[in-house]
Amino acid sequence: MNFVFISPNFPHTYWNFCDRLHRDGVNVLGVGDCPYDALEPGLKNALTEYYRVDSLENYDQVYRAVAFFAFRYGKIDWLESNNEYWLEQDARLRTDFNITTGVDTQAVAAFKSKSGMKRYYAQAKVPSARCHLVTDKAAAQAFIREVGWPVIAKPDNGVGASHTWKLKDEADLDWFFSVKPDEQYVMEEFVEGTIRSYDAIMDSQCRPLFESTGIFPPSIADIVNDQGDLAYYVADTVPQALADAGRRTAKAFHAASRFVHLEFFELTRAKPGLGKVGDFVGLEVNMRPAGGYTPDMMNFAHSTDVYQIWADMVSFDERRLAPSGQDHFCAYASRRDTSTYRHSHDQIMEKYGAQMAMCERMPDALSDAMGNQMYTIHAADEDAAKQFIRFVSERA
Repeated sequence: MNFVFISPNFPHTYWNFCDRLHRDGVNVLGVGDCPYDALEPGLKNALTEYYRVDSLENYDQVYRAVAFFAFRYGKIDWLESNNEYWLEQDARLRTDFNITTGVDTQAVAAFKSKSGMKRYYAQAKVPSARCHLVTDKAAAQAFIREVGWPVIAKPDNGVGASHTWKLKDEADLDWFFSVKPDEQYVMEEFVEGTIRSYDAIMDSQCRPLFESTGIFPPSIADIVNDQGDLAYYVADTVPQALADAGRRTAKAFHAASRFVHLEFFELTRAKPGLGKVGDFVGLEVNMRPAGGYTPDMMNFAHSTDVYQIWADMVSFDERRLAPSGQDHFCAYASRRDTSTYRHSHDQIMEKYGAQMAMCERMPDALSDAMGNQMYTIHAADEDAAKQFIRFVSERA
């Protein structure tokens, strides 16, 4: 099997995807803009060959890289980056090289368009917030009269939470139309709830080989816009109602043979048409692993290896790594260089060093959402996870 992995060095732990494919006997071919000598040693060992391009943004260069691999090794069976930023380019490459093991250019539009997601949620019988494609102020006001203040405004086709705003009144609406970028935006009714993710590795029949859940702050957009501190945790088990909603959603979106990150609101306040407190409401679908080092947090929480489970899905369409039965919590807390905190780095390490799973600087490309310095620990339960987050995040 020939597998082309796009940008296998970012985030840097993604070398593990290539390593596990290599262990399964897959011919792993890398395309990236990082110099070969700067690659992780484990990544170098996993790659049969690496093709460096000047920029992954240059489609012609990336196309030529894949064409070279096809000429040298034969038909390309899989192509993937596992990175949301490259989803559309991945799909275009699959279409151009007739690679049928992933989504093509037509299908990816449903994954990337926030308004387009709504009909798939309806097929899955999962409620989702009412949505309005922004045209002009009068139409926006009519939508707001229907759903009430506040509303969320965000790009219809976008990555992460950048350029996403919560609009609370007419003054905010005027400001939004004065600064709105020249691209399609959507407005959604505001939903009060805790963000819960359904993270899963799906086989070719959209059956989950692995499932996990993360609990996130109410608004990543506020963290980005206000330069707040991101903190979240991976739980020990997935509630059955969330698992059911996640499986139906994945099937409706035809998310076969993928690592998926599906976001839901767990309602903290009942809302007509959406549900009662504790119900799950569809928020956003991401056809890639959860961001940053969350796959590693899943490993820590479930004493497993999601990289191997994913590679076995690719190679054998099955899970070969048995569940460990040792599930607990894993918590992440970050800090910003521009803020001052009550507890020093040394105090954090003194208190939590024995539980520390990861402690490192975040890449600049991830720091807007995920902070500059991160700490990740094994936590016995939810209370311990929350206590750790408070200790790290408390400002001076």
